[in-house]
Amino acid sequence: MKRETVNAIRTVLEEAIPPFIRDSGPMRWLFRRHWGPLIDDIERFRERIPFVTADEYRAVYERMPRVQDDTDNSEACLKRIAAAVEGQTVLDVGCGTGYLLDWLKQRRGDLTLTGTDFIIEPGTRTRHADIRFVEGHVERLPFEDGSFDTVICTHVLEHILDFRGALAELRRVAGKRLILVVPREREYRFTFNPHLHFFPYPHSFLRYLPPIPAEHVIEGVGRDIFYSEKVGPAR
Repeated sequence: MKRETVNAIRTVLEEAIPPFIRDSGPMRWLFRRHWGPLIDDIERFRERIPFVTADEYRAVYERMPRVQDDTDNSEACLKRIAAAVEGQTVLDVGCGTGYLLDWLKQRRGDLTLTGTDFIIEPGTRTRHADIRFVEGHVERLPFEDGSFDTVICTHVLEHILDFRGALAELRRVAGKRLILVVPREREYRFTFNPHLHFFPYPHSFLRYLPPIPAEHVIEGVGRDIFYSEKVGPAR
């Protein structure tokens, strides 16, 4: 389903249903009817995340069904990202199937595009032969300082235990502009995703970002939060 549909469902689950019902046994039963025991496994995973091994972390994510058809970004977020791109070289961190990079390529043929993720499926390189893909982890990006004019990272940081380490890496490889998108989401005991960080309001996300440069933008885009900052010598 499209991101817009997922966001509509999340609005009902997170805003319309009172917390005491949302965390109740009957709601857990409903979730289990659809997702099975994965609901309980995700809850346990989040409870003990400080102690989870790399293999356990990977095992949970390999079991996650894909909810969105092509991308975790709504059409509104895609347009907002494109408008904020600065310079000619762009890196998408957590690029997944390469959808965002291909979307940018169709609209900005002048851009030199690179994607990185901890796993790059062979089909991704085949479908997007003119885009460079490099396997790597957001906490240890395999690029030199300031390698890209614009660095984009969407729907990744909510999954990362070492948030500040990942943010430092994103800033390190960005030469002019850093663009971040995270879901605007509340935490409950059981969910259908293994997110580790939750940002119900834009200012909730800002608390994770210091030092924040004077030249920055943060705004809600539907059920998501868009953030952009100027990086480089002027910071």
